[in-house]
Amino acid sequence: MASGIDRRAFVSSAAAGGVFSIVPRPVLGGAGYVAPSDKITFAHIGMGTQSFTELAGLLADPAIQIVAVCDPNRSTNDYVEWGKGSIRNTIRRILDKPNWQANETGCPGGRDIGKEVIDAYYANQRGKDQFRAVNAYADFRELLEKERDIDAVKVMTPDHLHATVAVAAMKKGKHVMMHKPLANRMFEARLVIETARKTRLATHFLPYGAGEGNRRIAARIKEGVIGNLREVHNWSNRPVWPQYTEIPKETPPIPPGFDWDLWLGPSLERPYHPNYTHAVFRGWYEFGGGSMADMGIYSLWPVFTEFNLGTPSSAHAWATHTNMIEEQVSKRRKNDFAFPAACTIHFTFASGLHLFWYDGGMKPRLPEELDAANLDWPIEGILFVGDQGKIFAGFNGQEPQLAMKGKIGPLFPNDPPSATERRRAGEDPSARNAVWRASFQGGPASPGSFLNASGISDAVTLGTVSLRAGKKVVLDSEKMKITNAPEANQYLVREYRKGWEL
Repeated sequence: MASGIDRRAFVSSAAAGGVFSIVPRPVLGGAGYVAPSDKITFAHIGMGTQSFTELAGLLADPAIQIVAVCDPNRSTNDYVEWGKGSIRNTIRRILDKPNWQANETGCPGGRDIGKEVIDAYYANQRGKDQFRAVNAYADFRELLEKERDIDAVKVMTPDHLHATVAVAAMKKGKHVMMHKPLANRMFEARLVIETARKTRLATHFLPYGAGEGNRRIAARIKEGVIGNLREVHNWSNRPVWPQYTEIPKETPPIPPGFDWDLWLGPSLERPYHPNYTHAVFRGWYEFGGGSMADMGIYSLWPVFTEFNLGTPSSAHAWATHTNMIEEQVSKRRKNDFAFPAACTIHFTFASGLHLFWYDGGMKPRLPEELDAANLDWPIEGILFVGDQGKIFAGFNGQEPQLAMKGKIGPLFPNDPPSATERRRAGEDPSARNAVWRASFQGGPASPGSFLNASGISDAVTLGTVSLRAGKKVVLDSEKMKITNAPEANQYLVREYRKGWEL
């Protein structure tokens, strides 16, 4: 609003002064119409590959309006995607323009692309909703200062910026939706959760929506179908990006329109290199959270919440290593800058449960009865071991098999998870957003609230500490301190660039 009075303050003061005339909404806009003043206004921070993959679900929801986008990259076609042309084709479907960027190659991204797509969609679909063009920013701090009227932000940046952006937004009174992980340092993840608790703002952690399959399995386990749960084994096909074995030595020029300083954010200065950016960031300890932060949060968060696991007592990681030849001598390379090509991490809990994580092609040894059944190994899956049986399932619990008393069969013979997933796939975006939307409008907290993600966040970040320390680490959770290896405490926190401290 031109006067500088934000929308929410205006609505509150106007209501108190009795200046509103109540007109039935259907009269104004027809069935399903949501008045512009009732929409949740979003700033979309981060306009890379995954942002466009998920964008359609926000755009199609009449209760949501994206009013600003932010990315330190203005516009390029050098992003990383998982199928040739997939992002460009996704944008074409959003806009219903089969020839969008017909003469371009590569993978598009950046704030100008985000603005173009959102503006075009709203102009075509919501012209009657007092459409106004989206504002584009390079710096999220400028966005938060100028866009005082927004209700919420969606954080889709690289992992090292998650806490910085989320905490800043909540301190400005904005609700926050964020992709995984909450942060790639335990201190930062806990700060995000504590800030959400103190501000009492609505939050939603996006991995919640992918955990339905394992929540259903957990419900059966709590019914006693495999007795007391002893072990959980979870494996992933990640990494699906390069895990570099050397820090780049070349110093190529920074691409036009890309603000490398803003992309670094809280991280210490270093020369630009494309091996750090876009989807590749996940492989670096400084910028990413590794494979477990990428996929383990989806599959394991339901395990943490349904079984009240809390923070792990310890983590012990085993990882691949690389060698190099120096002066005709083969030597093991010390690597404290990038995640390994593959690893296994063993977590223990006060409850006595043992949790094992595997990535890079590593998998658990199957119990004898499951091994004898010659089951097909899903590329990502989970194994629950109880004292009376086992459950073997694909990612998100698809088609789990129950092994009990020498017999193997489906865990859900009358309603397999694949049918559940098909039902969810058929839902309209508005229905899928309902799990968090009510909380952003003042209703009950989302089950995906940040407050429910403390255990899994501690596990992910503690696993990284063990990888970097090269040994088992024992955690005093209350003091957030490694008790058996003091030198590993440095990995719980980040060394901040001046002016970016948290």
